[in-house]
Amino acid sequence: MIDHDKITDISCFIDEFCKEYHNTVDPYLLGNKPKRSPKMNTSEVITISVIFHLSGFRTFKHFYIFYVQKHMASEFPRTVSYNRFVELM
Repeated sequence: MIDHDKITDISCFIDEFCKEYHNTVDPYLLGNKPKRSPKMNTSEVITISVIFHLSGFRTFKHFYIFYVQKHMASEFPRTVSYNRFVELM
């Protein structure tokens, strides 16, 4: 699997990108913001998606259920169910 230091680097890079993106785009969005924010933020969702492509898993569902939720609980402590994660994607 992928090294934990590499996961941290990827996560930091994606988090900085998401912050810059939201600062640039949010003033131009129309409509109301959601009343409750999701448990997982956008950068965590994108990071997990990128890590999946770097892993050796064939299906995203098995990767998320059997690897992220079980073995990466320290990196992603607020994981949601698989179905909710797909909705967030």
